[in-house]
Amino acid sequence: MLTLVTAAAAITFVLSACAPSAPEASTGPVEAGNDTLTIATTTDVVNYNPLIGNSRSDYWVTNLMYPHLLSIADDGKKEPQLATEWGYVDELTGFYEIRDDMTWSDGEPVTAEDVAWTMNAVKKDAPSGTFYGQLANFVSAEAVSDTRVEITLATPDTSIVEEIGFWGNVVPQHVFEKAESVATFANDGSDGGWVSAGPYLLTDVQVGQSYSMDRVDEYPLVEGGTPVAAKVVYRVFPDVNTEILALQSGEVDVIANALPPAQVEQLKATDGITVEEVVGLGYAHMTYNMTNPDLAKTEVRQALAHAVDYDAIRTVVLQGQAVSTGSSPLMPVLSDYYDKSIKEYDFDVDKSRELMESAGYTADASGNFPVSFRLIYSLQDSVTSQWAQLVKDSAAEAGITIELQGTERNTYLAQTNDGDYDIYAGNFAIMDDPVTNFTLSYLPGGAINYTLVDDPELNELIAKAAVTADSDEKISIMRDAAKIVHDEVYDNIMYTQNLYFAHSSEWEGFVTKPSELLSIVNPISVASAHKTAAQ
Repeated sequence: MLTLVTAAAAITFVLSACAPSAPEASTGPVEAGNDTLTIATTTDVVNYNPLIGNSRSDYWVTNLMYPHLLSIADDGKKEPQLATEWGYVDELTGFYEIRDDMTWSDGEPVTAEDVAWTMNAVKKDAPSGTFYGQLANFVSAEAVSDTRVEITLATPDTSIVEEIGFWGNVVPQHVFEKAESVATFANDGSDGGWVSAGPYLLTDVQVGQSYSMDRVDEYPLVEGGTPVAAKVVYRVFPDVNTEILALQSGEVDVIANALPPAQVEQLKATDGITVEEVVGLGYAHMTYNMTNPDLAKTEVRQALAHAVDYDAIRTVVLQGQAVSTGSSPLMPVLSDYYDKSIKEYDFDVDKSRELMESAGYTADASGNFPVSFRLIYSLQDSVTSQWAQLVKDSAAEAGITIELQGTERNTYLAQTNDGDYDIYAGNFAIMDDPVTNFTLSYLPGGAINYTLVDDPELNELIAKAAVTADSDEKISIMRDAAKIVHDEVYDNIMYTQNLYFAHSSEWEGFVTKPSELLSIVNPISVASAHKTAAQ
């Protein structure tokens, strides 16, 4: 069995040595030009502070200014970004070595002090969101040189170095330290504008309309060292259909959000439009709020799980572009962890009715049980909006009433954070590391524990996996944990899918990354995109 230090050192060597930090090109770098890349989105920016839990548009815009230590490959393995090497010194000490050629747009260098200060501030101020959620075992960070950060852990944790590196943005200490708390700092530009170490700098905001960004001339992560497009403009549209019309008319060059499955083949056949396929590392799911006394009963959650026609959802709504995970949070793309013995819940309304009866409910003369559950979803999510109706209809066949409540995305996010729902319907963009995902999703206080579950046996397995360095042992533990999640219906994983993104054929050079969060609008991709030679 490998020791923690040995395993971590091996990981560090492989990842830092083999992963590219910039896209390869056969014709050499494209010269920086004067073009504007216009990108469509359906949501406004809510938070300009990347350390706070955010929506997709927040992430897309702030990601172009505030770098991550690590990026990600299609199989979930981590790649260098600001960091060039990472790993563990010993069981309770992790490290990152960072590049020495990055600067903030105001001329200040990006140093290990920025990295350490960011981590310590997030730990101290506890802003809502995934970054803080990664810091459960994090004690402190220290810049031991201009390019090396070492982090101290409370307990051994074989995932934390990579997960902090991937999920956490680095912010400029000299800007953010003026705030009383990074959890409340608006970073809205009202104090003189923004500072960027990414390829672009936000310069103009027209709320409800557009977000304009200017090129940062020195960005060594992109080939040639300078972003190609002079400007990037995010334009806000009411829905994806309007976005598609804008792309077809030439009003925009890229659609940031994934295409609805029904539009993919049509756009593939449309002259002047290119559709890119991106690996999906996330899944769509429903969670059942266990603070509701009815949903606290395992039989009721099982009844709901058996009252969903998963095949119909994947065939009709997803146009066959999605696959089952076996109702497991360990997706097939995570091939080492995936457990084929865990099977998808059968769509069986008779079984659903039997489970409701065994839970103590009696149907009325119309065949309906005396329960009603409110299911929330985002109206901006066209796919979930469609399958939510199918979920309601099939549950009705089992005598279970579901009330649909679709709201605009920011209201939906607020409801989610407040636990204001019976059933949450949505999707996670990137579920890359099983131990971390389970920690956030199923441990008490987890940032995305939308079921509000607290299962001692599950808690113990997750905690054990977090300190286990031997990969085979860790896989076995996580499969046991996934079986509990499946059998108790702490999460109802409905499908995983590859995603499709559209852009004008007049533009090329995009670099795809997995998930809707990164896709073709990740920093390297946006900085590399350029007009075709014919333009």
